[in-house]
Amino acid sequence: MTEHRRTRRRGQGELEALVLSALREADGPATAGWVQEHLGGGLAYTTVITILTRLLEKGAVSRERAGRSFAWTPADQAGLAARKMRKVLDAESDREAVLASFVTGLDPDDERLLRELLRQARDAGDG
Repeated sequence: MTEHRRTRRRGQGELEALVLSALREADGPATAGWVQEHLGGGLAYTTVITILTRLLEKGAVSRERAGRSFAWTPADQAGLAARKMRKVLDAESDREAVLASFVTGLDPDDERLLRELLRQARDAGDG
């Protein structure tokens, strides 16, 4: 009797996490070929390109021309989180309720930090 092995199919989010992790381990911008090689070659080059393109559309990576190809760099994590927060806020009709809920859920240290950042932003706008 022949044994059939099923290879576990990875989810899209898992592949994106693997590719982002590889980019973070690079010494600088990395090509799709480098990412593919760094991940052990288990992914087709076209799959790596597809994942990188999806990450670019989400703002999780940036790219720059490198010869006939592109070199990819992971986005700043703080900036990516801020974009996600703005996207959620923009999708809601009652922005005040969303912001009020967010602020009332902050712990005291985060609330103090937010107040300080808002003060700094206001002062910078006045200058």
